[in-house]
Amino acid sequence: MAREILLYDTTLRDGTQREGISYSSDDKLKIARKLDELGVHYIEGGWPGSNPKDAEFFERVKSLNLKNAKIAAFGSTRYKNTTCETDANIQALVEADTPVVTLVGKTWDLHVHKVLEADPEENLAMIQESVAYFKRLGKEVIYDAEHFFDGYKANPEYALMTLQVAAEAGADSICLCDTNGGTMPWEIEEIIKAVRERISTPLAIHTHDDGGCAVANSLVAVEAGCVQVQGTINGYGERVANANLITIIPDLQLKMGYEVIAPEQLKNLTSVSHYVAELANLPLDDHQPFVGRSAFAHKGGIHVAAVLKAEESYQHIDPTLVGNKKRAVVSELSGKGNLLFQAQQRGINVGKAEAKAVLQKIKQLEYEGFAFETANASVDIMLMRTQPDYRPPFELVDYTVTVEHRDKRGLLAEATVKVRVNGEIKHTAAEGNGPVNALNKALRKALYEVYPTLQRVHLTDYKVRILDSDKGTAATTRVLIDFSDGENYWTTVGAHPNIIDASWRAIADSMEYALAKASSSM
Repeated sequence: MAREILLYDTTLRDGTQREGISYSSDDKLKIARKLDELGVHYIEGGWPGSNPKDAEFFERVKSLNLKNAKIAAFGSTRYKNTTCETDANIQALVEADTPVVTLVGKTWDLHVHKVLEADPEENLAMIQESVAYFKRLGKEVIYDAEHFFDGYKANPEYALMTLQVAAEAGADSICLCDTNGGTMPWEIEEIIKAVRERISTPLAIHTHDDGGCAVANSLVAVEAGCVQVQGTINGYGERVANANLITIIPDLQLKMGYEVIAPEQLKNLTSVSHYVAELANLPLDDHQPFVGRSAFAHKGGIHVAAVLKAEESYQHIDPTLVGNKKRAVVSELSGKGNLLFQAQQRGINVGKAEAKAVLQKIKQLEYEGFAFETANASVDIMLMRTQPDYRPPFELVDYTVTVEHRDKRGLLAEATVKVRVNGEIKHTAAEGNGPVNALNKALRKALYEVYPTLQRVHLTDYKVRILDSDKGTAATTRVLIDFSDGENYWTTVGAHPNIIDASWRAIADSMEYALAKASSSM
């Protein structure tokens, strides 16, 4: 039977130390629910003695009725030359009333002397008394040995003594922390083996990614005997990152054969990763292992052709195991297989001859400045246009855009559009705060009467990139526009030396895509 590895998530405490992250209490509760559904064993909610928000979280989390996870409150050992009964931090942990208390203490003599400015014997007493105090209160106690690996390398005997007093005081587990994130995997393995010779208490691992080894160090630590892994969702954390549980979980379960979470919970990995990123208001890295949008994306034509025959030929796992999916990226490097694969996914019946023709068009357009890797909607439109029964929902006749400064109104853009819809010419005009905005409004105005479903479609992002900038104002402009109908998101692309024409191409393709998608339920 596979050895069980316990997951300890500190997204709500250590993860919030990343610059740019500030969760509300509601956010923290939502994340706690998701972590519980994922099968995480411990959720560290925060430091109740540090701020009112964390204190509120510990009060409200009691009503969540979690099914898998235990809530842990985090705090430090008692302050020097005081008692647990009079230490404000210790008493805040008591008031949090959690089943698990995680105590962090100093194990590196440099910190004892220069940060705590305490006597080494007093530091040992701080650890022993704090752990024993919470054990008398009936708590499960995890002792976090801060800077343990740096401390061990500097003074191994003292570092081990700090663990020994925590173990003798009754700590349920001892977490070895690579707080500065600079330890190498082979050092992790060697030091943990030395610890196991002296300490019988179950061991945990907590690593940071300053040396780029946090995930590797966590995996090596498990192989060396640790039974609990601490980390955060998406690796959020101070400085560079914490160990990324989103990578560690499938590595432990799918690669190393450990029992971590149930297979049906593992299928939620991608959605949980995206959910936490959304609440953190941070874009998820498309190239993040296992869960990124590009994690199972195939661009080279040879690769796609191989995957269509045998998925394992260019995929290290089945992406559905972690809730992700494979996809083909279309670009000038693609083969017909990329387009056939995308057409198959979209339910578009395209033959090899049609795919070849579209591929040649894509290569020519990329030569002119287009880029289709992220603009799948533009590719879909080209594929749909190859269908013998496809009729475009509208056709451009002409458009004009003017920008002028008007008295008492300031800068103003106005666009007029003529489009043919069902054989009838629609001629509309609209004003906007810029030429692209005016053009978008004018086109919508022309189409709303016939296609009211377009009122649900909104522009969500507009990206402009100047190509061949050495040509100055004559340079080609590439425009990528993201749209959404509230449920689905898509991107189209346009490119031209004139930014207005580049934008028109992307806007028109987006409207056509939305209408074609609605009519075919693609």
